[in-house]
Amino acid sequence: MSRVGNNPIVVPEGVNVQINSNELVVSGKLGTLSQHFDTISVTQKDNILNVSRTADTNEHKSKHGLYRSLFANMITGVSEGYTKQLELVGVGYRASNSGQKLEIALGFSHNIVIELPVEIKVETINEKGSNPIIKLSSHDKQLLGMVAAKIRSFRKPEPYKGKGVKYVGEQIRRKAGKSA
Repeated sequence: MSRVGNNPIVVPEGVNVQINSNELVVSGKLGTLSQHFDTISVTQKDNILNVSRTADTNEHKSKHGLYRSLFANMITGVSEGYTKQLELVGVGYRASNSGQKLEIALGFSHNIVIELPVEIKVETINEKGSNPIIKLSSHDKQLLGMVAAKIRSFRKPEPYKGKGVKYVGEQIRRKAGKSA
C-alpha cells in the first residue's frame, strides 16, 4: 500500500485543475503545467484531488506515489513557485546575466554562456567580500532541478578546498590534505 499515493492533494484558491483522459492540466497565477499519466485514476471532489491505482501490480504500485508527488509539485509550483540558489566558491569565479543568458567564469580558459529556458527567471548576486550567488526561480520543479544540476555539473565542489559550484546550504564532505 502506497502511503504517499493515498494522501489527498488540497488544491488552493486560484489554482484550476483539469483532468482530461490521460492528462492533468494545472494552471495558476505563475503559469500552466501539464502531466501525462497512465496506470492510475485521478478524481477531483471540491478542492481535493485523489489519486488511486487501477490494479495491484508492481508497476501500478510504483507509479501510484510517483504521480501523486508530481501532481502535488505541479500545484505548489503554479501557486507558490520554487527557488534554487547556487553559490560559486573559488578565487575568480564570477556570474552575470543579461536576460535569459547566464555567463559564468569558473577558472576555465573561456567563460561558459548558458541560454536558459523562458520558464526560469535568473538573478545573479555579486557582493564584495562574499561568494557570487545564482538565484533560479520557476514554477516547474523538474525543469528548475535539471537546470540547476546542469550549472553545478560544470565545476562540482571538490573535497579538499570546497571550490566549485554548490547549492546554498549544501554541506561538502571535506578530506584532509597531505600529511607531512
